[in-house]
Amino acid sequence: MQAKILDGRSLSREIIQEIKSKVLERKNLGQVAPGLAVIQIGSDPASKIYVKNKRQACVEVGFESFNYDFSESEISEQDLLNLIFNLNQNKNIHGILIQLPLPSFINTSRIIDAIDIRKDVDGFHPYNLGLLAQRRPGLRPCTPKGVMRLLDYFLNQDLSGLHAVILGASNIVGRPMGLELLMRGLTVTTCHRLSKNIPEIVKTADVLISAMGQPEKVKADWIKPGAIVIDIGINRVIKNNQEKLVGDIDFQAVSEIASWISPVPGGVGPMTVAMLLENTLEAAEKSAPL
Repeated sequence: MQAKILDGRSLSREIIQEIKSKVLERKNLGQVAPGLAVIQIGSDPASKIYVKNKRQACVEVGFESFNYDFSESEISEQDLLNLIFNLNQNKNIHGILIQLPLPSFINTSRIIDAIDIRKDVDGFHPYNLGLLAQRRPGLRPCTPKGVMRLLDYFLNQDLSGLHAVILGASNIVGRPMGLELLMRGLTVTTCHRLSKNIPEIVKTADVLISAMGQPEKVKADWIKPGAIVIDIGINRVIKNNQEKLVGDIDFQAVSEIASWISPVPGGVGPMTVAMLLENTLEAAEKSAPL
């Protein structure tokens, strides 16, 4: 068996083109373009790449991009809260994104809680996560939402009743991913750092979603034949004296066991950016017209 590819890069291009058309339609009707504020603190190389990709995507679809970049020494937690307060009041800004992780001296929960729930395009605010838990989603976390769009587009089948195993229980990916799958009727098992016998649990998965951040940790002998495998992990490793990106899954070996698999890069990553744009457009459409 050779797994089919869940090609997030191609699907994200389709979604981005749809968003671009809708933004142009808004402008033709005399409405303002969706505005996205992106806040980055520090100089983490991975964060810089993510932020650059998000800002480029904003420009491509015709959004107004508001950029706020700070070194760790030039902003305090209170400064950041003051900035968020001002962005919440700005009617030209429909989405606020804060690139995580934040420096250790800033309380991340306090910052996320300060974002207007109508502008929480990352979907991390407790209010929006609570709506997802109650099966009446508002703005949904981008990566889990992107995974569901991948499954819907490529598989086009009812997944209810299947057993899904999630590796990782973060508030950003693992927990909301479980809520998304529950909402679709799957049986969900979430493994975390205290879980035991993880390979044996993974072998029971019809759908495996890994968000551990451990390069190529999941091997072929963990995988149930014919399983659907989604790799959310993004890990930088050195191979043949060159840095490259790999996921949590041993891609080549697992591809011979699974029925579908998402690559790294080119799988979930592009979908996360596309869902951020979609959330921002949704937030703009729900705001009062200007």
